[in-house]
Amino acid sequence: MTTPTKRPADSYSPLYFLASLGAGGLSVTFFMYLMFWVPHPGKPVPTFEDISAAFATGNTPMQVAIVVAVIGIAIMAFLNLKYLFWNISAYRAFKTTESYKALRASNAESTIMAMPLALAMSVNGMFIVGLVFVPGLWSIVEYLFPMALVAFAAIAYLAFRILADFLGRILSQGGIFDVTANNSFAQMLPAFALSMIAVGFSAPAAMSTNTTTAGIALILSTFVGTMAAVYALVAIFTAFNSMLHHGTAREAGPTLMVVVPIMTVLGIMMLRQNHGLHELFGAHGTPADTMMLLARLLSVQVVFLLLGLLVMRRQGYFTDFVFGTKTSPGSYALVCPGVALAVMLHFFVNKGLVGAGVIDKFGTAYWAITAIALISQFAMIALVVRLNRQHFAKPSAVAAVPAE
Repeated sequence: MTTPTKRPADSYSPLYFLASLGAGGLSVTFFMYLMFWVPHPGKPVPTFEDISAAFATGNTPMQVAIVVAVIGIAIMAFLNLKYLFWNISAYRAFKTTESYKALRASNAESTIMAMPLALAMSVNGMFIVGLVFVPGLWSIVEYLFPMALVAFAAIAYLAFRILADFLGRILSQGGIFDVTANNSFAQMLPAFALSMIAVGFSAPAAMSTNTTTAGIALILSTFVGTMAAVYALVAIFTAFNSMLHHGTAREAGPTLMVVVPIMTVLGIMMLRQNHGLHELFGAHGTPADTMMLLARLLSVQVVFLLLGLLVMRRQGYFTDFVFGTKTSPGSYALVCPGVALAVMLHFFVNKGLVGAGVIDKFGTAYWAITAIALISQFAMIALVVRLNRQHFAKPSAVAAVPAE
């Protein structure tokens, strides 16, 4: 006689929304090939027509890169939506359980912010899918931007409601928030969600030629982005105090690197805002300013990346939760820093170093640094495959032990 075993994902946590987030982020890493290697004159981003022209006239390496990028975007966008819909269904069922009530009464209530985080990533990802696969999309893009602002406003409203419930509960009554259990950067998740919403708001600021649309996008992205930065600073300082007293919570080790994706997302937001301010409002920055902005953001990322890897290595996190038999939904948080580092390096090389004339595009130095981004990207693809197999693979039947 055999009995089925449960999948780890059957013991639901809102952190499983990070499975959708990671796949969406990987679709962005593939879009970087098209963004910086495919010519798109007169437009801030490449479209179906630009990609088709580059494939028709480009050399073999260009054609290979386009094929890899297009296939990669398609696969990761599919996984992004697959796990998003699965999470929404699982979360609805989870809300009827006692575990949900316990979650809402603990520090872990903030993990519900993974839902608006994943939703915002999916909207950003679908815009990329539209650019790559839909002919003529750019001709109607000015009609799509107001719709995008409405979509992100709805996600922002959801995020604010979740955050208001959490902060209202812990700040209106004393002794509810467990400071001793705050020994990680888990409380940075709301800041990450807000920053993802902010970068979504900033897209029309960079791409719209309508002053009103761009102006609204600038204001909304600045408001939400500033909230994300303030929340992140508060969360970091309170968490460090607890970590110095109690050490880092072993299972929450990946949260130490959540600063990395926050820096990438807010950095892209600022680049988009600067582009819109330059194109429509007469503000003029220099390529050197862009290079230094990206260099500072990258420096912060490296610091927290090294810190997280150091602590997790000392605690044996990878041995147990990545390469071993233990599972934790928080392991999906490991995907975000690697994806964010890859994307930031693409921007640093192309908008920073090449833009400022420090290195030549497609030269030796260019590919040496870009190689780091590619290695990080494909390491995260391997990690996603591994984690999906660990958490979502159908369990095998095991022999039942007869009762004596």
